[in-house]
Amino acid sequence: MAALNGRLPLIAGNWKMNLDHLQAIAFVQKLAWSLKDARHDFTTVEVAVFPPFTDLRSVQTLIAADKLPIVFGGQDVSAHDSGAYTGEISGAFLSALECSYVIIGHSERRTLHNETDEQVAAKVSAALKHNLVPIICVGETAEDLEKHGPSAVPVAQLRAALAGVDTAADIVVAYEPVWAIGSGQAATPEQAEQVAAQLRSVLAELLGQDVAGKTRILYGGSVKANNIAGFMREPNVDGALVGGASLDLTEFANIVRYQKHVGV
Repeated sequence: MAALNGRLPLIAGNWKMNLDHLQAIAFVQKLAWSLKDARHDFTTVEVAVFPPFTDLRSVQTLIAADKLPIVFGGQDVSAHDSGAYTGEISGAFLSALECSYVIIGHSERRTLHNETDEQVAAKVSAALKHNLVPIICVGETAEDLEKHGPSAVPVAQLRAALAGVDTAADIVVAYEPVWAIGSGQAATPEQAEQVAAQLRSVLAELLGQDVAGKTRILYGGSVKANNIAGFMREPNVDGALVGGASLDLTEFANIVRYQKHVGV
């Protein structure tokens, strides 16, 4: 059952470089049990985890064998299908592992690995080619915020990322203000909504109203169980890309269950 706007809320846990494959198996099992015990309805809130590449086969096997209603994806993808690209992971590999999603353009990739808007666009095209739903990350630094205002940089990043995308594409957009990630200081729901509304306008302009209406926009940046409901009350925020809190089983389960433990 989707939300009133027709968009199924998505709570996605980005584990970053944490948890080996054995820890990943234990975590996903416990998460599934915890949510089942709490009678979480997965048709009202979709739950996704993004383990390191070395964990994906283990997570896939567990979820398939136990028929767990959790989906998963990769933290990055190569713009290339195959070839002499040491250390890179093809979209074909992720698709063969039954990944549903892949995170693209995360601020840590942009800053630590110097990913450009053009590279992000190429990765989005690669993901779509291999039937992966890209979660396109956009966001501004504190410096950007002061210089350009709250939405200029995310809007420009999204425009660039959508360069090769057509109106048939299934995508997700994640607004992650860089100044909020890992800081403990989240954006306010009003700030998140302001930018999300601008991003949806870009989607409508470039891909049409139908795509804009069905595309989910997530907020990410110091999301916690005690602030998620505020974001989810906003009309253009359809979920969260959770970082550090996704490694805390109880906290993440409570974020997923925001409709029950806080209400909206």
